[in-house]
Amino acid sequence: MPGNATPVASPVPQTISGLPAGLCNASFASFHESSSMVLVVVYSMVCALGLPANCLTAWLTLLQALQGNVLAVYLFCLALCELLYVSTLPLWVIYIRNQHRWTLGTQACKAAAYIFFCNIYISILLLCCISCDRFLAVVYALESRGRRHQRTAILVSVCVFVTVGLAYYPVFDMEVEKDSCFEPMRMNEKIAGYHYARFAVGFAIPLCTIAFTNHRIFRSIKLSMGLTAAQKTKVKHSAIAVVVIFLVCFAPYHVVLLVKAASFSYYRGDRVAVCAFEASLYTASVVFLCLSTVNSVADPIIYVLATDHSRQEVSRIQKGWKKWSAKTEVTKLTHSKDSEEMHLPVVLADGCTMPPTVNPPGPPHPSERLVEESC
Repeated sequence: MPGNATPVASPVPQTISGLPAGLCNASFASFHESSSMVLVVVYSMVCALGLPANCLTAWLTLLQALQGNVLAVYLFCLALCELLYVSTLPLWVIYIRNQHRWTLGTQACKAAAYIFFCNIYISILLLCCISCDRFLAVVYALESRGRRHQRTAILVSVCVFVTVGLAYYPVFDMEVEKDSCFEPMRMNEKIAGYHYARFAVGFAIPLCTIAFTNHRIFRSIKLSMGLTAAQKTKVKHSAIAVVVIFLVCFAPYHVVLLVKAASFSYYRGDRVAVCAFEASLYTASVVFLCLSTVNSVADPIIYVLATDHSRQEVSRIQKGWKKWSAKTEVTKLTHSKDSEEMHLPVVLADGCTMPPTVNPPGPPHPSERLVEESC
């Protein structure tokens, strides 16, 4: 499974319990008997729900970005990132169903793993950007007026994609064990240091940023005299949901990474002891890694689809298509009737006018921008 792999792997000459030389004995057989179906169900549900949810989110946020909304730029990039990742989930479902035997080729394995790794940390960093932008828009509304620009948001988003993409590019240079795809590798000093860095930079710092900014947003809204009690409660629940979802999706997996690195330091690199500890954490590691994918469904719901404005936009699009469909049917009936009358020996009056051309509804032009606070 992805997520336990690292850009550096030191192959070991011997084989442990029939497993490939570079892998620890992770009790694959017992894992499949107890948990593989759970993983298949979760990955399948995330794929089925994440694709339409993120497609709709990308569409709504693109409309708002075209109207000059700054926050929508980050949300649009997040939706694109999630869409790319969700599209690879069927590959991991096939891998699990084949009892962790990869049959799609080495390059497909590396590409899927690369997308997986990048998605986790691009999502985390974009969530930080979203929280910081909302923090500026709400807490420092006057000071930030005129200083928040789409150009800045686009530049920051590009930097996030490029930085994370370069950080994980060594995935393509790794040697992948035959018939497996990024299963837990033997720990060494470089891998342990890499796990420490991922926990600190990829999780701990972003968590503090998201918790701090959402706390300040709630405090600022709570002191506002222009909002009702219901609106303030909604902001509170939104802020809590953002932090809780972040913790539920990303904390377990990163805690496992930290524990693995700490165990290597504790056992002073003892291969037998470290591998035994890896084996005991294998099921938890894979399940927590699977849990991180739920973020692909939770993010569009919390940040976009749950907002009143987005619901109104979806309703407007739906009504527009219904109206267009009704007019199209009327037009077809009118043309059909006119075609029949042309065959009758009756001269049409000169004043007859053709029905107006019906165009399908184009992109709506909402008068309101995406609400940049949590209200």
